[in-house]
Amino acid sequence: MDLKRSFLILAFAMVSVIALLYGIDPSWFARTLLGVTDLSVNFAHILRAVMCLYLALGAFWLFCALKDRHKNTAILTTIVFAGGLVVGRLLSFALDGLPSPLLVFYAALEFAIIPLAWWIYKQPE
Repeated sequence: MDLKRSFLILAFAMVSVIALLYGIDPSWFARTLLGVTDLSVNFAHILRAVMCLYLALGAFWLFCALKDRHKNTAILTTIVFAGGLVVGRLLSFALDGLPSPLLVFYAALEFAIIPLAWWIYKQPE
């Protein structure tokens, strides 16, 4: 299996797991992993919407991994996706302080994905 295809399949798997953690049971996720005991309907709504956004992008990455035509485009979207998330997280770190360790880990992971994805993008087909 080629590097680009493997990267996209891994990106699909990772974002899908995270999405499902957010959205299947937002109250459980907030209580268990973030220490939030009382999750409002509005925040549950946001987590489920984020779940579906992540799943949609993951499905796109999987589709592109299985079809050779758009692999590079899909890899660029992983850079945009991770870059947007990490910029938002850094902004929150500066304005709000440090969140739970899980969210700091997510930021580190997203930051690491950017140069890795760029390197994979630059590799020949």
